[in-house]
Amino acid sequence: MDTAARTRQRILALFLPIAAVLYISAEALSPKGTDQVATDTATALKLLAIAAQHPTQLYIAGTFAVLGLGALAVSYAAIAALARNRGSVLATVAALIGGIGAFCGAISNVFVFPNVAAAATAHTTRAAAAQFLVTTFNSGFGHVFLYVYFIGIYVAPLLMGVALWRSRSVPRWLAVLFFVGLEVAQQQISAGPVVILYMLPFAAAMILLAAKIWQAATLPASQPQQELASVPPQQ
Repeated sequence: MDTAARTRQRILALFLPIAAVLYISAEALSPKGTDQVATDTATALKLLAIAAQHPTQLYIAGTFAVLGLGALAVSYAAIAALARNRGSVLATVAALIGGIGAFCGAISNVFVFPNVAAAATAHTTRAAAAQFLVTTFNSGFGHVFLYVYFIGIYVAPLLMGVALWRSRSVPRWLAVLFFVGLEVAQQQISAGPVVILYMLPFAAAMILLAAKIWQAATLPASQPQQELASVPPQQ
């Protein structure tokens, strides 16, 4: 591996802890009750009432969510580079699904955070703002991005975890920690700083995987990738 390739790999490794920090910050800063889809007028009115009290907080949380999902998309590609042999193809598929899902998630989070904050602070009636939110969330455009995002949430971590497990490029417990941590993190409902506790496994997995990617960039090209997982050689 030449110097340029090592540098690229190390830069990619940095995206993992960045994604964890941004993702956790978005969930921790989100006002309680705003992490839901306004598919009906009653839900939209509840969201508007909360957003009217915390518009700036919603904008900040939305920024972290969008950037965090962008970093997560890059992280999937970086993690896929760890998989070797039997897990390489599956890791590539997982990175593709995860990257597309994260992109669609970023679009969906624009609906959830900045869109709601803008509607709540617009100079219009509450009923008109609620109707705008319901129309937006129920549009075909919104449904497509939301459904692809949900597919990415459930499918990509599972496939990547299996790929890392099969390739033995990292300890198998780390593959499990990545899958469980990311599943828990992506299904958290905004509840303030307490959500950080539930997302610690996700943060730990991302930091440890980043260390493995960084370590791989320092190994000679002829050194087997298996050494990263400290797996004893087969007789």
